[in-house]
Amino acid sequence: MTAPSAVSSPGPSLGTGTALAVPDPDRVERDERLVRRRFWQKLRANLHRIPFLEDLLAAYFCATDPATPYRAKAILLGALAYFVLPMDAVPDWLLIAGFTDDAAVLAAAVQTVRANLTPAHWGRAKEVLRAETGAGDAGTTG
Repeated sequence: MTAPSAVSSPGPSLGTGTALAVPDPDRVERDERLVRRRFWQKLRANLHRIPFLEDLLAAYFCATDPATPYRAKAILLGALAYFVLPMDAVPDWLLIAGFTDDAAVLAAAVQTVRANLTPAHWGRAKEVLRAETGAGDAGTTG
């Protein structure tokens, strides 16, 4: 299964030969509903297996923050929707490799919108991480 995409047809160009994709509002809304419905259950069921917990949580808090710009929200929600999907390129139940594709998709999304991830998003991620796992800096990659 391919990653959900919060973008549709190509839009304006950056002037470097690459076209910017225009976020599809219907897709972004579907991704947000999916993420809000399944995120916490999937996270808690796999806490011990996800090495990128802090990035995942910061992305979630940024994507659900009303102050986050729409394009950044769309990118993060697409990556988070990929995380919550039951089946993806590498099934999550596979030991060791199960979350590598999820980590790569999330890392690309986080890197793309890094400027929109505020200290408040990272701080909240650390607080939840401490509460959920009892460890403040486990799973940090960002």
